[in-house]
This record gives sequence, C-alpha cells and structure tokens, in this order.
Amino acid sequence: MCPFCYIGKRKFEQALSQFPNRDDIRVVWKSFQLNPDMQTDPETSINQYLASVKGWSLEQAEQMNDRVTAMAQEVGLTYHFDKAVVANSWDAHRFIQLAKTHNLGDAAEERLFRAYFTEGCNTADHATLLELGTDIGLDAAEVSAMLVSDQYGQAVDQDLYEARQIGVRGVPFFVLNHKYAVSGAQQPETFLSALQTAWSELPLNVISDNDGPACAPDGSCE
Repeated sequence: MCPFCYIGKRKFEQALSQFPNRDDIRVVWKSFQLNPDMQTDPETSINQYLASVKGWSLEQAEQMNDRVTAMAQEVGLTYHFDKAVVANSWDAHRFIQLAKTHNLGDAAEERLFRAYFTEGCNTADHATLLELGTDIGLDAAEVSAMLVSDQYGQAVDQDLYEARQIGVRGVPFFVLNHKYAVSGAQQPETFLSALQTAWSELPLNVISDNDGPACAPDGSCE
C-alpha cells in the first residue's frame, strides 16, 4: 500500500538488471504494516482517508497523490488513486508469506502492487486474494485455507520484529547482505552502488565441505 515501495521496486530492478552478478542475487520480501489499525472501507476514497488522518484538505491529498502518480509514470507504472481501496493489509501480508514458501514472493508483491495501485482492487477481500493467488500460480485450496485460518501470522510478526530490531521506521527499506541498507525509493545508481559494495564484501565460497589441516587464531593447529 506504500506507493513509494512499488516505485522503489522498479528502481531496484533497474539497478539489478545492470549488476553483473544479478543471477546470484536472492531477493527476499519482508512484511511491514504501515497502519495495522486501518479499517477496510471501500466506501471511502484514498484521498478522503489521507485528508482525515493527515489533517489535510481534500485538495492537498489529491495534489500529493498527483505528484506520486507522476513519479510512478517515470518508472513505467500507472497509478489510479481515484480507484484505490482503503484496506487493512494483514491478510495480504499473510498471502505474501504463503507465496514465499513456493518461491513466489516477488510475483506476489508485483501482483498485489498492480492490483492495489493500478486496478483498484480491494486487497483485504478474500475472494480478491484468492484470484490474485491463482494468477501467480498458487493452489486455490491452499490460499483459501490460509485465509480462513491464522496461518503465516507469526511469520508476519517475525518480520515486523526484525524491522524494529534494525531500526526500520518507514518503507521502502532495502537490506543487503545483513550489513548495508538503502532507505527510500532511491535512484537506480544508488542501488547499483550498494549492490556492488555488498557483493565485494561477501565471504569467500568454501570449495570443500571437509575441513583440512589448519591453524586457529589462538595458535592451535590441527
């Protein structure tokens, strides 16, 4: 539901396409709920919602979203805030966690972003999530069973806990090799530089699983 996350995803992808070792990079999406207490309300426009929670006028909310729409267009995305549905994201996050178990995390993110920002779908609606799941190749019965249970809620909570531990206060937020971070929808050049730096400091790959004779830092040899 964060408009800058979809934009940031595209900019990161642009950087990754230029990275020589891109086929060796694994991208893992993490859950981060911007507003856990948000109530799903299809009758309220996103501009009305923003105006009420930010203390803005309706015109100010519309102008802000117009600016974001223009930013999205710069990276080839089409936003329709006039169709966006105010929706709690808890089940959508659980949906992503399920998709990750099938190596479909990125596909789930992409489909949810397009559904919310471009198609005006209610991403809290179970029937909608079921349709999106089958779109990306998930089993309909598995998606349905997840939605009527509390499955993957603990995985969402764990991601939120990890975010707090490393000081994430907003999204998008990219962590590379558990060491470097890029905050915000930065330009592709920034992401590319971060990728290069993180890659250059990766541990050496161990060629053999069997430990040969060696000496430890304490001077002991065996």
